[in-house]
Amino acid sequence: MQARRAARELALILFSQMDSIKDLNKWDFQDIVLKSVRTLTNSSADDLKSVTTSILEIKEYIEEYESNHPKNLERPIDVSNIPVPVPMTSDMQNKLDELLNIAEKTMLAIEIAEMSTLEENSHVKEYIIKIANAYKENKEEIDEQIKKYALGWDINRLVKMDKDILRIAICELLYVKDAPLKVIIDEAVELAKKYSTEDSASFVNGILGKVVIENNLK
Repeated sequence: MQARRAARELALILFSQMDSIKDLNKWDFQDIVLKSVRTLTNSSADDLKSVTTSILEIKEYIEEYESNHPKNLERPIDVSNIPVPVPMTSDMQNKLDELLNIAEKTMLAIEIAEMSTLEENSHVKEYIIKIANAYKENKEEIDEQIKKYALGWDINRLVKMDKDILRIAICELLYVKDAPLKVIIDEAVELAKKYSTEDSASFVNGILGKVVIENNLK
């Protein structure tokens, strides 16, 4: 996993805490990064606990299906069941998709936690600092970009997650400028898909596309 991808995930959590930080110049950055990592890992732990129910349901379904299969119903009661083919129903597919999604989020949280705490991987912290400082120094201009291109939307009424994703991406596009435009936009869209509403990905993509065009970015 790339350091900058991890940095963007942590920056999103950091940005969610900004409203409660009165003096941005007195950030205890190490503490915020630690809290961000804990938020991710705790969320993953909660997801793993909740998905256990789905695993048990799948297991029970398979066991019941096996027991009630004609091949096993014909066998003596005191003998073990024999394995039988299991149909892949849409319900089971949904449960398996949920398991895969939880597994991916858990692996991501573990990777981010590892990269953030290993001293030799300081690029994560350095990139978050770049994004955070860019936002502190250009907050008004960045929010003005969002207001300008989010036609028909009141910035104060935007979904908080969407607003923070846009702030991070615009920081990178206009001020940090250390990553390709396509990578910045693609990863902002992925963050929107992962953490925000159903329509957020296309909304974020549209706003950032306008930022690139109107600012003549290449």
